[in-house]
Order: sequence, then C-alpha cells, then structure tokens
Amino acid sequence: MTGRNLRMRRLSRAGAALSGRRRGGQPKVVALGGGMGLSASLAALRRITGDLTAVVTVADDGGSSGRLREELGVLPPGDLRKALAALCGDDDWGRTWSRVVQHRFESKGDLHGHAVGNLLIVALWEQLGDHVQALDLVGKLLGAHGRVLPMSAVPLELQALVKGHDPELPDAIVTVRGQATVALTPGEVQSVHVVPPDPPAVPEAVAAVLDADWVVLGPGSWFSSVIPHLLVPELLDALVTTKARKVLSLNLAPQPGETEGFSPQRHLEVLGRHAPKLALDVVLADEAAVPDRASLDDAAQRLGAAVELAPVASPDGVPVHDQELLAAAYDRIFRMHGRIGPWR
Repeated sequence: MTGRNLRMRRLSRAGAALSGRRRGGQPKVVALGGGMGLSASLAALRRITGDLTAVVTVADDGGSSGRLREELGVLPPGDLRKALAALCGDDDWGRTWSRVVQHRFESKGDLHGHAVGNLLIVALWEQLGDHVQALDLVGKLLGAHGRVLPMSAVPLELQALVKGHDPELPDAIVTVRGQATVALTPGEVQSVHVVPPDPPAVPEAVAAVLDADWVVLGPGSWFSSVIPHLLVPELLDALVTTKARKVLSLNLAPQPGETEGFSPQRHLEVLGRHAPKLALDVVLADEAAVPDRASLDDAAQRLGAAVELAPVASPDGVPVHDQELLAAAYDRIFRMHGRIGPWR
C-alpha cells in the first residue's frame, strides 16, 4: 500500500468516526471553489446550515495576493479572505468585519491595493506557523458561520494549454502560466494543470470532504477556480470515494476569455475530461442560462447526475447569483435528492 493510500484510509476512518455527529440536525456541507463564485455559494449555504466548510483554491497570483505570495512566499490569501467575508453574519458585527477585511488601502505607496484581510491572514500565518489554525482564528474573530480551509498546503501555479492564443496562429497550442493570466486568456483553453504536479492536500480539507453529507462544486471561473480542486490528487481521491452527494452549480454566463462561447454542457464535458472518475449527483443551473435542456441532460447523465433548473440569478438582470434564491435551490436539492445523515 502506498503512503498516499494509507493516508487516505486513515482519513476515511477519521471521517467515519465523525459521521452522524451533525450540528443541530443540519446537513454537513463542504463547498469548493474560489473567488466570487465560491463567495456566492457560501453566502447562500450559510442560510441553510451551520455546519459548513469552504475549501479554497490557492493558485491566485494577481493583485494583492500575488504581491504577498511573491514577496513572502506564502499561500495567496485573497480567495480565503473572500470566503471568510462571505461567511460573516448579517448582524452589525458580521457586516462590520466583512467590510473591514475586504477594505483595500488607496495610496501612492507600497500599501496601495492591499486588502486588510490579506495582511491579517498572512500576519497570523507568520505568528502561528499553521495555515489552518490561523484561518480558524480569523473566522472566530469575524464570527464566521463556517470554516475556511486552503485546498493545498503550498502555493500552486496554474498552467493552461490554449489553442489560438495568438490570433495570427489560430491552430497553435501554447502554455499560458498563472491564474490571473489564464482567467483572461484569449483563445480556447484545452486543459489546465498545476505546478507542482502532485501538490499535498491540506488533511483537514480531505477529512471534511470524506465526512460531508453534501459537496458543492462551483459556481466560479471554470478553469482557474473550479477545476483546480480536481488537480490535487488526495482531494480528488476524497471527492471520488466520499459517500457525500455532490452538486455542481453552473455559472450564469460564460466568462470572457476563459470560457467564452461555452455552452452549459461544454462546462460539464471539460470537467469530465479533467476528472473522468468523478461522478456527480445533481447539476444546478438557472433555467434562463440553459438554451438546450436536452443536451445538458445528456452531459449530466454521463457524469451520473440529474439536472435541476431553478431561478437563481439576480432579478435585476445582472449575471450574478441571488443569495436567497440560491439558498432556496440548495435547500430543495438537499431535501429532494437523499441524504447521508438524518439531519432533518
């Protein structure tokens, strides 16, 4: 038995030992992603469960996160900060701290563009020498309705194979490096991978997936926030072997550059190519964003999933998820599609 398989077996036993201990009879939910997509999902999920864990990508290399990562060699804190802010409560304390950690300095000096929460997280990492303990402490300070964990213990570089990156060479495939660059790349992304190619997962993140009732993947930037979780071997193993049910939340519209021109079913096909052993239970989409229901059904069935259409977009027409509508959709899915633990 390999070292990784032994570790997975131990984590599986640990998850089994925790099984059934649900807080207040609520579902235990793990949400994976990064950026604003994960924030939208967390803001919805915290309305329907108090047992919530976010597992966040650590490949960001732009803005304040990129500067701190390059200067100090730390994990990029930005997506972790956004997840913590999304878990803040709706009371005065939660709203205040959400604004504080999201606040960015404006100056003509080195602090310009840095977010307060990024500096706070990195300071605690340096003080405590423990990623998970530091994030738990920030969550406690903010009164966060859930836990935030990095998906890997090392900062990752995202690399993409892109066809037609140079308009003058439409058939040429080149490697584009860096999450910020991949997210806005011209051309058609063929696949993504991470460097180092076999990054270590954070054990608490793996254990959370193994112990979950439901795992939520997406919405978010497909190649730079959603798929990277499938490129961490131990995390992918946990997603494949967990007894939790899995729901994939689709975006409301293709992302310019990264997934421009993608249909909803194309998103599923891309995910399936990166993780062919991963099965899903439910694909959630907004009805207005699905022009071809039959094709989406076919793509979902190839992943073992049923399609659930629900109005989850903001009523004002902006392509962002409405927190309350998304919460209602998740709650209905959790109730209708079976469960592992008796939380209701």
